[in-house]
Amino acid sequence: MQPPFHLVDLDRAVPPDTDTGEPGGRVLVGVAAQPVEPPRDFDILLTAAPHPPRPWVACADPHATARGLADAVTAQPAAAVALVQVLRMGARLTGPDRLVLESLAYSTLQGGAGFRAWLASARRRPARPAAVPVRLTRDGARLTATLDRPGVRNAFDAATRDALCEALHVALADPSITRLDLRGNGPAFCSGGDLAEFGTSRDPAQAHLIRVGRSPAALLQRCAHKVTAHLHGACVGAGIELAAFAGRVLAAPDTVIRLPEVGMGLIPGAGGTASLPVRIGRERTAYLALSGVGLPAGDAFAWGLVDEITSPVVPSQVTDHG
Repeated sequence: MQPPFHLVDLDRAVPPDTDTGEPGGRVLVGVAAQPVEPPRDFDILLTAAPHPPRPWVACADPHATARGLADAVTAQPAAAVALVQVLRMGARLTGPDRLVLESLAYSTLQGGAGFRAWLASARRRPARPAAVPVRLTRDGARLTATLDRPGVRNAFDAATRDALCEALHVALADPSITRLDLRGNGPAFCSGGDLAEFGTSRDPAQAHLIRVGRSPAALLQRCAHKVTAHLHGACVGAGIELAAFAGRVLAAPDTVIRLPEVGMGLIPGAGGTASLPVRIGRERTAYLALSGVGLPAGDAFAWGLVDEITSPVVPSQVTDHG
């Protein structure tokens, strides 16, 4: 079996016996001082040049960054390889099929040793359900859906998923609704999947059926032209994966975006392998997911992950409803 990580220095001539070929079951990373036209099939491209064009990622020391990526791949090889395989295959699929592919890989990894090890080491968190996890308000043709679990930074649990699906069904069914604003109450838009529920599903196959049958991502794909997402604070996992489907994404200056799932032995499972590549490409999506780094609002805007940086959220406008 080939090593799960392969680095190519594109500033040097590639020896004949180092043909990249099809990456297969490995993460293929290229580094260069300046962006060049790379061979096909690279999963991540790193350069020291500032403000490089897509698909390149700028970093002060590409080789040091590559070493960090290698460590991440070594720590969770199954999740890392599954991630880049899903991203490669997804480029040839329709949006709905990308979601099915992502869910199949996610469910497979739920039964894997990497996720089990992470789960065993994770701190147990008590469930804190909300009576109304998504609050709906309407003003004429505009419907606003507000994630309303501020005490847990709008962590995305099953009840929130179901309530958001209901809101999206309303937007799809009512032609008089021409705009849907998606917001988060409290200090963060959404801190990602609720860790209190992680590992509670004992049947990954059934979880897959639920994930594709009750999918906010699939509904967002259908009504994206109506949706404006308003980001602030932490936008982690599902918090950016779902928002990226919106036709327009606005971000407050304090917005920080992160995809932590690979470090948990998983891949993004709320639609991120379908939504983010459309906005920023599969290579930059792979970089965010494998590195787990926080992407600030300015960089997200430069990449096209958000469309506009707006004024900060006023603290007095948020209330903890528990």
